[in-house]
Amino acid sequence: MLNSMKSKVATLLLVGSALLTTGCGAAIQIEAAPPAPNTTEHQDDYRQALKTLETIDQKGRAPKTGYSRDQFGKGWKDPDRNGCDSRNDILARDLRDLTYKGTSDCVVASGKLDDPYTGKQIDFLRGQRTSTAVQIDHVVALSDAWQKGAQQWSAEQRLLFANDPLNLLAVDGPANAAKSDKDAATWLPSNKSFRCDYVARQTEVKAKYGAWMTKAEHAAIKDLLTRCLT
Repeated sequence: MLNSMKSKVATLLLVGSALLTTGCGAAIQIEAAPPAPNTTEHQDDYRQALKTLETIDQKGRAPKTGYSRDQFGKGWKDPDRNGCDSRNDILARDLRDLTYKGTSDCVVASGKLDDPYTGKQIDFLRGQRTSTAVQIDHVVALSDAWQKGAQQWSAEQRLLFANDPLNLLAVDGPANAAKSDKDAATWLPSNKSFRCDYVARQTEVKAKYGAWMTKAEHAAIKDLLTRCLT
């Protein structure tokens, strides 16, 4: 699962990786995900995520003081320098049956999303009143990252984090709004079959950038990933 995602974004990550070498509420009861598909690929991904999880520091949240979206760059950027911003790169990666605005294959005009968070199909149509049906989610929310290490990052590192394809998914707009800046201790996708991949990906992102987890978040992810291996 994650391996297939990685292969899709390898080209996008290539330049971004060269640009920068990274170093870096109360918990609620969330129903556990059902067992993941019993394939070697899935099992290997979740087993590796559990190992990676143990390398991540556990600390309390830092104050949210000073946070703003602009701390991670104003709007979407083009760190891989392919001529398209990260939003359109992710729409092109995650949607199917694509059409584009104009003559260049850059600005996505329409497509269909098999939404990982809800499991439903969404028709995307670019427009002032329709674009928000599909939104680009930061798998590790920017505000969450800010409270767990990003305050100490450079501006360049925060910009790369905000535009890193590993940390971006096209998802259902309302589901994205419901998630807000919650971590895995307080929010998981309603689509239970995606939960294992979701927390494995969060773990990989936090390990890549050196962000820490709270004890509740770490425990929730460990419990879920362990269930994913049964």
